[in-house]
Amino acid sequence: MSNFDIGVAGIVVALVLVAVRVPIGIALGSVSIVGIGVMTSPRVAWGMISATPFDFVGQWELTAAPMFLLMGYICTETNLTQGLFHAIRLFLWRLPGGLAVSSVGACAFFAAASGSSVATAAALSRIAVPEMLKRGYDKGLATGTIAASGTLGSLIPPSVLLVLYGVYAQVSVGQLFMAGFIPGLISALIYAMMIIVRVKITPTLAGEDDIRPSWGERFAALKDVWPLPVLIVSVLGGIFLGYFSPTEAGAIGTVVACLIAALRGSLTWTAFRDALVKAAASTTGIFIILIGSVFFTRFLAMSRVPKEFSDLILGVSTDSWWILFAVSVIYIVLGMFIDSIGLLLLTLPLLLPLVKGAGLDLVWFGIIVIKLLEIGLVTPPIGLNVYVIKGALGNLVTLPQVFKGVGWFVAMDILTLILIILLPGLSLWLPSIMLN
Repeated sequence: MSNFDIGVAGIVVALVLVAVRVPIGIALGSVSIVGIGVMTSPRVAWGMISATPFDFVGQWELTAAPMFLLMGYICTETNLTQGLFHAIRLFLWRLPGGLAVSSVGACAFFAAASGSSVATAAALSRIAVPEMLKRGYDKGLATGTIAASGTLGSLIPPSVLLVLYGVYAQVSVGQLFMAGFIPGLISALIYAMMIIVRVKITPTLAGEDDIRPSWGERFAALKDVWPLPVLIVSVLGGIFLGYFSPTEAGAIGTVVACLIAALRGSLTWTAFRDALVKAAASTTGIFIILIGSVFFTRFLAMSRVPKEFSDLILGVSTDSWWILFAVSVIYIVLGMFIDSIGLLLLTLPLLLPLVKGAGLDLVWFGIIVIKLLEIGLVTPPIGLNVYVIKGALGNLVTLPQVFKGVGWFVAMDILTLILIILLPGLSLWLPSIMLN
């Protein structure tokens, strides 16, 4: 067998292993080590095992990922989000589907604080969904709102996926954070507009909200809103103004979250310990996938599969629209079966040479990829956020109800994706200001 044949066989085996639920980091790493050993020698493969993991994980930029995860878990464990949801609800109660619209807003704020789609969906599913169901909201609308809005954590900075993409593609994480801000807000606004229009047409979707808050009650609720805006401004403002790097921002954000929780009296030893444990567990899982993907990149480079793949796609057309269409199809199809982090790191070794060869802006392309990964978080059969919602709510809802509910939101995601592709300035305007 030629090296190319070994590379193709390795990709097929890796996909089969992932399909039968072998952890993706283990699947990529084991296939790569065996493949490298066959193409070269067992001694070379063993040398890579002993050196590559330490060299890659030791990169300074990667420390942003565990720190942002810890910041998000501290927000969750110390209940920094509950006051925000309550206040938004009081101000938006007149809107059709106001409770669902409030949930979108709360998810957007929490996503900016946590950097994690799964953490956002898990936190708000316990707060917002029971409230909506109690007031007669359609189960599909209630759960679909949180499942889809939870994906905003992938795009609204600080995002763990943006950190991983930036490190892997050798792109400024700070520029990626700024690039994701406007598309993330647009995604939230389009979700909210869709909910308002649907409920206006079919009022029974939203039941009835019996609250009639006075202005005094609304302003009184604002006293519990300040933690997340302060945290967000501390992190993103410092990056945008150049006071600290995105890597440093993760640590600063964690300290600020702890200080806010301490001021509110919710930073207990139990909450802090649970946040540390969950952040460590999540970081370990992500880093195992990262190490496996690094082995996979080396394996594919030796096999020349990325070069042949790029030549194949560019052989059809070198037009950027064709390349973006091909990339979108790949992510939407694979996103139905593979989790977002695994899919990102599985595909980048193949796609980055293609994108660089076509001369596409890597910051803009990164936002497109993250938006495609957001769609994968809610599409069957693997849609991770859907399973998070189901796990949090138990027998209150069924999986088909949640998947049915996210259908409208997937359509809105595709609309947002088209806007991001047609209007690159939505992603590139803030990074250009940051550079200047």
